[in-house]
Amino acid sequence: MGNKLSGGRVGSITRRLEEALLDGTFPANSRLPSERDLAQRYAVSRNTVREAIQQLGARGLLLIRPRSGVFVSDQLRTGTAAPSPWGQLIGDSPARREDILEFRRVLEGATAYFAAQRCTEDDVARIRDAMARLDRARAERDLLAESRIDVELHEAIALASRNSMFLHLHSSIMKMLREHIMLNVDGLRELDVSVSEALLFQHRTICEAICTGRPEEARTAMQAHIDYVRSRFEMEERER
Repeated sequence: MGNKLSGGRVGSITRRLEEALLDGTFPANSRLPSERDLAQRYAVSRNTVREAIQQLGARGLLLIRPRSGVFVSDQLRTGTAAPSPWGQLIGDSPARREDILEFRRVLEGATAYFAAQRCTEDDVARIRDAMARLDRARAERDLLAESRIDVELHEAIALASRNSMFLHLHSSIMKMLREHIMLNVDGLRELDVSVSEALLFQHRTICEAICTGRPEEARTAMQAHIDYVRSRFEMEERER
């Protein structure tokens, strides 16, 4: 009987941890709270938490690093470490860019809308921190940092939407497109300083609308941002 009860508790905590990974409570690549903290959070023993972590580690959802801690893998975001056939198609065919930008316009517009409705104080702090770092990277002309922080900012907005599907889809898409779409955006930044300044202003507008709880303005600002990127790509294609 005792073993059954113990097994039931482990299963229950495993499911609760899975939910926390899915909804972004513990974001990809972040360090998991200590066993003691998790045991207190879920009102169970540390052994129960340890067994649940081991189960999730065996499935590749958590990375157990001796003397460093337990970290959240990005498996839930990417689905697989290997590139998908669709990801390969995107990388080999710039003509698919229009489809992707059209999809991002819908997805990220909705994500920004719900982020403005649901963001917590922690979400606001995370978004404002990313925006401040993006400002610094622009001032220092650090294009590599701009690209990285740009992705982090969009991820923070997806997290603030409090919708696990938005978060999963957004993260999967950004992972797939980072080397293709984001490198193209880097090219736009490098070739034309005014483009980089325009992108920075657009991100500020999006963040301010989200952080001050204005859903419609947040969606409109995000869609305008995607439309601008699309127009710049079209201009570059015509010039070529």
